[in-house]
Amino acid sequence: GINAEYGRQIMAGFYTCGPNEALIVSGCCHAKPKMVVGGRLLVFPCVQKIGRLPLNVITTKIVTNQVYTKLGVPINVTGTAQIKIHSKDKKSLMSAAELFMNRSAKQINQICSETLEGHQRAIMGTMTVEDIYKNRAEFSEHVLTVASTDLMSMGIRVISYTINEVTDEHNYLKSLGKPRTAEVKRDADIGSAEAKRDAGIQEAEAQERAMAAVFENKITTAIAERDYMLKKAKFDMETQTKKAQSELSYDLQAAKTQQRIKEETMQIKVIERQKQISIQEQEIVRKQKELDAQVIKPAEAERYQIEQLAEAEKNKRIIEAEADAEAIRLKAEARSYAIEAKAKAEAEQMAKKAEAWNEYKDAAMVDMILQQLPKICAEVAAPLQNVNKVTLVAGPNGEVGAAKLTGEVLEIVRNLPKVIEDITGVDMSKAMKISMGGN
Repeated sequence: GINAEYGRQIMAGFYTCGPNEALIVSGCCHAKPKMVVGGRLLVFPCVQKIGRLPLNVITTKIVTNQVYTKLGVPINVTGTAQIKIHSKDKKSLMSAAELFMNRSAKQINQICSETLEGHQRAIMGTMTVEDIYKNRAEFSEHVLTVASTDLMSMGIRVISYTINEVTDEHNYLKSLGKPRTAEVKRDADIGSAEAKRDAGIQEAEAQERAMAAVFENKITTAIAERDYMLKKAKFDMETQTKKAQSELSYDLQAAKTQQRIKEETMQIKVIERQKQISIQEQEIVRKQKELDAQVIKPAEAERYQIEQLAEAEKNKRIIEAEADAEAIRLKAEARSYAIEAKAKAEAEQMAKKAEAWNEYKDAAMVDMILQQLPKICAEVAAPLQNVNKVTLVAGPNGEVGAAKLTGEVLEIVRNLPKVIEDITGVDMSKAMKISMGGN
């Protein structure tokens, strides 16, 4: 800020400042630095140098933690001080210029805060916790007096100093207040108990007087109510008697009138009933005719129609049943004839087959075996169809491979004539030679 401003105005010649700032010029033509507060100065570049000094009030917060007091109790104290450069005294202003020229308010605050904190620590060490806590004004005044001397030598004036907070981490301050708190609480409890006692006595006396007045008032009220109820009962009895006599006369007259009204009403109902009977008789005749026309006649017609349809259906079913019986009989005769013809044909075939067997016994047996030979070979080879893997093992002179497998199957087929001869007694090879020789 200040150096940048100095760079911008170095060629201008004249420099100005507000009432919260001081200009300080040194160099040529000045045996001592010239200082101006809230004004202007003519500066010759290169031969003179200008500096600025802030005169604002600076608020500094002074925090001292875990400082041991006179009796060795560590406490924390936080204070606030208002400081500023003492511009009214030229000597102080000169001292401040020597120490703080071209420094910012933050830098000045830091330097003064460290000085104040040192004095605050020193004074805390000379006092007890009770003195600091109870006599804060005395502690503040002591710190202000000691710190003002040192800061004034630097051109800084301490405007004010106050303690914001006194704390500790061992509940020492809290323990100091417990006896007084207990004492105040005790006095308050005693005062409250005495007040409640006096109030209870006064309340009991007031309630006693109030209850006596209430009971006396209730007695007077009960006597008045009794007299009132007796007089009222007497008046009510006379009134009810007159009223009952009047109501009885009225009810008697009303009963006579009601009797006449009922007789007239019954006469009217008899006449109305006779008319209703006549109307109902006419309605019955009309309903009978309507029933004949709409229900009975159509029902008789429908019944006749249903009887005729039922008769026709019965005849139809009889004819159909007779036709089905005739068809079944004819089918049975045809089936019987077919079975008989088939049986005769099979008998003749069996007779001829028997003659052929007698005539060509061995040849017929060979022919039948030859016809069944492909099936026999297929059954012999059938197990090989379900085999997933075949492993062939042979001796030193044996064959290995598919030829060995097929050779074994053919060996089984070559042995069939011997098996057939053992089963049937027919020499298949001899019979085949005779059959071929005969052809």
